[in-house]
Amino acid sequence: MSAKIIDGKVFAATVREKVGTHVARLKDEHGITPGLAVVLVGEDPASQVYVRSKGKMTVEVGMNSYEHKLDVDTSEADLLALIDQLNNDPTVHGILCQLPLPKHLNEDLVINSIDPAKDVDGFHISNVGMLSTGQKSMVPCTPLGCLMMLRDHHGSLSGMNAVVVGRSNIVGKPMANLLLRDSCTVTIAHSRTKDIEALCRSADIVVAAVGRPEMITGDWIGEGATVIDVGINRIDHPEKEGKTKLVGDVHFESAVEKAGAITPVPGGVGPMTIACLLANTVTACCRANGLAEPEGLTA
Repeated sequence: MSAKIIDGKVFAATVREKVGTHVARLKDEHGITPGLAVVLVGEDPASQVYVRSKGKMTVEVGMNSYEHKLDVDTSEADLLALIDQLNNDPTVHGILCQLPLPKHLNEDLVINSIDPAKDVDGFHISNVGMLSTGQKSMVPCTPLGCLMMLRDHHGSLSGMNAVVVGRSNIVGKPMANLLLRDSCTVTIAHSRTKDIEALCRSADIVVAAVGRPEMITGDWIGEGATVIDVGINRIDHPEKEGKTKLVGDVHFESAVEKAGAITPVPGGVGPMTIACLLANTVTACCRANGLAEPEGLTA
């Protein structure tokens, strides 16, 4: 068999369209425009590209975009003062501090200084705790995007056996909690998991978020399973000397022959991350104003 390809670009475009529709409704019916503030410290090239893309898409869906670019040697006190200002700004509904931060800044301290209600990355310790205990929270964007794609493909996930390969705070752990909330039976696998290949083969859903290029091959995948590949790894191109290419944590060519559905890399989970950031900003805006949350854009 050959798997159905879950096209993240198309799905993300649909999510952004829903966000735009809800933003227009907030403006027309309530006179409210959601606002997203992004803070970038330093000049990391990848972060600069990502921040520009976020700003562009924020404006395209009709929201206000506030970009704060700070020098690489910005003090922790100055950064915390800016975040405090944004926390108290009623026109800002979502705050994101682009990671990684320069080494002299304490990332945990900075993340936890953001108002949890405006923490559209879902990294604040309060949001992590509320998610793990099944309470309403802001949900990390990448796991939220994975959940949206799984729900779209399967409908109900209840009773399905899911294996999450990777135990990071950003993807693995929140992904497991989201799948538990949708009544999956969930196992988190990692570098020390015994017989990990057999464990993956037993799964209806495999979420690969381990950060190792093409680690999961087709013989790890059960017939007809759904594979969500979160990995983004740049490796030397095997056929073009001096060139590189992007691959996931899953060996796509072998897995596509066993899976029932699979996300490609690039073009799978990646486009969903920014789309879900926009969705989270609208959700935060609605919660701040006591309005109904946007249907289909939350966990």
